[in-house]
Amino acid sequence: MASHPVLLPPTLSPRAARTRSALIAAGFELLAEKPIDAIPIDEVVARAGVAKGSFFNHFSDKPAFASAIGDEVRLELEGRISAANAEVADPLLRIAGGMRTGAVFALAEPKRTIVLLRSHASSTLSSHPLNRGLVHDLAVALGAGLVREEARDGGVLYWLGLCQILMANLVEQRPGNDAARTALHAMLVLGLTGLGAAPTRARAIAEEACLRL
Repeated sequence: MASHPVLLPPTLSPRAARTRSALIAAGFELLAEKPIDAIPIDEVVARAGVAKGSFFNHFSDKPAFASAIGDEVRLELEGRISAANAEVADPLLRIAGGMRTGAVFALAEPKRTIVLLRSHASSTLSSHPLNRGLVHDLAVALGAGLVREEARDGGVLYWLGLCQILMANLVEQRPGNDAARTALHAMLVLGLTGLGAAPTRARAIAEEACLRL
């Protein structure tokens, strides 16, 4: 498995941290193979090489375990989005940049994308720490009159849903570069105009984003 960041609670002892990391790594491999409901806890601990009781020392149940795994991947993806948007001030470009980066991630990291999509992490909540950037960009766009008022309450859910659907489709289809650009262009135009952006502006943003896919 490719290396990936591991989020560790600050109060864990070194031994507990190793156990948790082993469980996360085992869960990552298993979740890439099948949904969490099809993964017995016995299989997780066997692959991790730890006692069964150790699982419940770190996770309340399988959904919480899957969410923790998904947060590992989501943190990595959000880091890439932040880097891509570091020099971008326009909120619509930043919002579009998030989708473009998600598409790039799905094409380059299909296994990690599958794990993220299967994890059911609490990623669509406006209060989720990893959604702060999108929440901020939507607020700026609203303040500038670039998107419709409905984006205030539904914008985060709407945009993340579109991004997840696009990423799932790219993993499923494994398209070539031209087909991937076509899919991204269509989703960006539909998504941005759905938020209320002007169609000509949405198409210009989509065309620019696809040049960098």
